[in-house]
Amino acid sequence: MGEYVLAVGTALWLGILTSVSPCPLATNIAAISYIAKGIEKPRYVLLSGALYTLGRVVTYVALGVLLVYSLHSAPFISNFLQKYMNKILGPLLVVVGMFLLELVRISWPNSGAGSKYGERIARMGPWGSGLLGLVFALSFCPVSAALFFGALVPLAVRNNSGVFMPLLYGIGTAVPVVAFAIVIAVSTRSVGKAYSSVTVIDRWARRVTGVIFIGVGVYLTLIYVFGVNL
Repeated sequence: MGEYVLAVGTALWLGILTSVSPCPLATNIAAISYIAKGIEKPRYVLLSGALYTLGRVVTYVALGVLLVYSLHSAPFISNFLQKYMNKILGPLLVVVGMFLLELVRISWPNSGAGSKYGERIARMGPWGSGLLGLVFALSFCPVSAALFFGALVPLAVRNNSGVFMPLLYGIGTAVPVVAFAIVIAVSTRSVGKAYSSVTVIDRWARRVTGVIFIGVGVYLTLIYVFGVNL
C-alpha cells in the first residue's frame, strides 16, 4: 500500500515538474493568456483553465491506456516486463535524471504546427480550450518526453495503472495553467512576475528531482542488475 501511494505521488509530481519545464510552461501560459484575452468575466477564464486541464488529462489517459494495456496484453511483453522491469527501471531513471540535470541534451525538431492549430482552436473561445489542451499535450519536448515515456509509463506499467496515474500526471501538468488563469482573472499585470517565480522554482525542482532519480536509479541498478546487497 505504501509503495502504491508513493507511486501515485510520484505520478502527480512528474506532471507538475513537466508543467514548469520551460517549453511546456511557455505553451501553457501562451494558451491560457490567448484564451483569456478579451474575456472580462473571471468565471470564463476559470472555465478555460478547467477545460484546458480536461483536454490534457484526456490525452495522457488515452496514451497511458494505449501503452500500458497493450504492453500487458501481449504475453511475451508482459512476461518480459515482470522479469526485467526492475532491471530496466534503474538505468532508465539514471537517464531521465541526466535529462533533468541537462547532462544530456537532444535537439528537438519543432514544425510550429501545434502553435498554428492552437491559435485556430483558441478562436473558438473558452470551449475551444479543451481542444487546445489536447493539441498542446501532444507537443512533447525532450524533458517532457523523458518524464512521460521514460518515467511515468514504466511506473504505470509496474503498477498496472494505465488510467489513474496518467490522469494524475495530466492534472499535474495543468496545475500552473489553473494558477495562471486565476492570476489573469485577478490581474493580468501579475503574470510576468508569476512566470519569473515559476522559472526559478523549475530550475531547483528539476535539479533536486534529477539527483533523486539518479540516486534511486543507481540503487536499483546495484540491487537488480549487479545483485549487490545493500
